[in-house]
Amino acid sequence: MSEAAATGVLGRLAALGAELRARGVRVGTGELAVAARALARVDAADREAVRLALRPVLCSRHEDLAAFDAAFDAVFGPGDAAGGGPPPLPPGLQELLPTVPAGSAPPPRAGEGGEEPEVRPAAWSEVELLRERDAAELTEAELAAVHRLIVRLARRGPTRRSRRLRPTHRPGRRLDLPATVRASLRHGGEPVHRRWRAPGRAPRPVVLVVDVSGSMAPYAGLLLRYAQALVTARPRVEAFALGTRLTRVTRELRSKDVDAALDRATRAAAAHGGGPRLGDGIAELNRRHGRRIGRGAVVVVLSDGWDRGDPQRLGDEMARLARTAHRVVWLNPLKARPGYEPLARGMAAALPHVDVFLEGHSLGSLEALADVLEGPMTREVRR
Repeated sequence: MSEAAATGVLGRLAALGAELRARGVRVGTGELAVAARALARVDAADREAVRLALRPVLCSRHEDLAAFDAAFDAVFGPGDAAGGGPPPLPPGLQELLPTVPAGSAPPPRAGEGGEEPEVRPAAWSEVELLRERDAAELTEAELAAVHRLIVRLARRGPTRRSRRLRPTHRPGRRLDLPATVRASLRHGGEPVHRRWRAPGRAPRPVVLVVDVSGSMAPYAGLLLRYAQALVTARPRVEAFALGTRLTRVTRELRSKDVDAALDRATRAAAAHGGGPRLGDGIAELNRRHGRRIGRGAVVVVLSDGWDRGDPQRLGDEMARLARTAHRVVWLNPLKARPGYEPLARGMAAALPHVDVFLEGHSLGSLEALADVLEGPMTREVRR
């Protein structure tokens, strides 16, 4: 089949579908997809072969045959047998096609009182529609619908080079002598195939600090769901809720029952709700939980940057956190608004010590966070 001919026929396939719908034939994207596959089986340069390949796919009733021939001639031009009518059907095939009952009206055509049927894809995803929706607009049912994707995102996270050596097929820095000796027994004691060991990859610690103050209430549900999924999917993950004080909610979120885990974490964080004091919370994270977190963790702060405390204290504590953490990532829901500038005192004080600055208002923002966590995360990365 000529490539140029195939491209030309496929280009007119959509026009043929529109012409058929205008003549009252029910043709959707599914039928057009099957028609495209049928064209791959015939010679696209042969007009009659193309017509015979498309006719059984796009015609579902006996009454559609005449409309198809007219639409085919309108799109591809009349053939040698123009005006002669459609060729007769093989014996026995006409009885298999459904017919319109006597006395019933045919479906209206475009321009005759009927409307052009709306063509929609045969497959769609509710999660795709909710991907860029602001979390403040999501209902509880919609949050539950996107939870499956959140669970998949939670499996992605940062890794670091492990001290433990693992077998590798590539020449490493250290010879695996016991494995090499065992392999040599197959060749009479000759070390024909050497075995190597190299450092593997281990999960890097992740620390989540979720602002649960009043200004972050519309986004707390989505962010806490992500924290719960991350705590249950990966080792060495710590989660904290930040209000007037810092509350560790790792134990509350470590449960397979999502609703129960979120309920326990919300009750624990509500005891210290109210206006946020980011500087005091980060200070408590550095001093009280520093040993539990350890050095080299990726710290993710999810907050809009509004702070009732001293911005100088927040800046000093963020600088201390940046010196001990591997990277500091900050998600701010307000960053998604057009023309946003980090003018809040807390955000302006913390931003110089943040390695990656992302939006935090939607499911798409969590996908961007997962991409950052899996990437190299250099200190020059900013968005």
